[in-house]
Amino acid sequence: MSSPDQAHITVLLHEAVDAVFTRPDGLYVDATFGRGGHSRLLLSKLGPQGRLVAIDRDPEAIVAATSGETRVTDPRFSIRHAAFADMRRELGSIGIEQVDGILLDIGVSSPQIDSPERGFSFRFDGPLDMRMDTTRGESAAQWLARAEERQITEVIRNYGEERFASQIAKALVARRESGRAVRSTSELSEVVAGAVKTREPGQNPATRTFQALRIHVNAELEELRQALSSALALLKPGGRLAVISFHSLEDRIVKNFIAENSKEVVDRHAPFAAPKALPLKAIGRIKPSDEEVDANPRSRSAVLRVAERTEAPLPPVHQKRRRGE
Repeated sequence: MSSPDQAHITVLLHEAVDAVFTRPDGLYVDATFGRGGHSRLLLSKLGPQGRLVAIDRDPEAIVAATSGETRVTDPRFSIRHAAFADMRRELGSIGIEQVDGILLDIGVSSPQIDSPERGFSFRFDGPLDMRMDTTRGESAAQWLARAEERQITEVIRNYGEERFASQIAKALVARRESGRAVRSTSELSEVVAGAVKTREPGQNPATRTFQALRIHVNAELEELRQALSSALALLKPGGRLAVISFHSLEDRIVKNFIAENSKEVVDRHAPFAAPKALPLKAIGRIKPSDEEVDANPRSRSAVLRVAERTEAPLPPVHQKRRRGE
């Protein structure tokens, strides 16, 4: 059963929709439908010829969009069950090659966090799952049951920026070897609390470890990199990309991607030639207002970055030649 306190407040709702919206008869993609806050507002701005395709890899999000009181009945709307990294292939399968705007909200939704059975939060006892798509892949518990101590250390250090990563990994492996591998969120929290001796005031000792395992289980950072590349290939000239991230690892990837594709490049062999135009133009960076943070503390770390597709052609895709070719 899901927890009763699952009310989901969409972060940077108006800011993100206003940033991505360019024309009422456009074709837009909400690549992280969640519970549909951004999609519903975007639909309210579209004209009769406008269209919105949503994507989400969480089966519960698909159910929310297609059934019950939360379903979206607007004929201009459709939704696909897929990871946002696959958006280009998914859209291509229904004949869409270019769009006017793409929105990515890459945080975990409140219903996911507040559902004990999903295993995302140390606040509730439940199975240690953490998968965004519960229909495929291995859970966090399954991975911890087979991973080497070195692998666990690297994941917790790299994705959680946890300075006690080696101590946590050692404790997890020791417990597993004793025949009591962690299978629930409360068991993981207990192990981490015993291994982490100090922590910032007000932060649960397990915060960074839970983040790290969730990122690893869902391959979130690699999925984000692929999604950004797909978005760039899909956008029409003048189309907008809006991305909301919630921690520094995600935001750094978005920031660097926009920078790498929006800074003019001067050929050092022809320094007086005009700079080569690149396919994106950075539009801005937006943080939640004080009023939004007060109303929804989970928005505190959110960052919205916006970029616009230019007329410049995309750089060629360089493929590695196979040995012998």
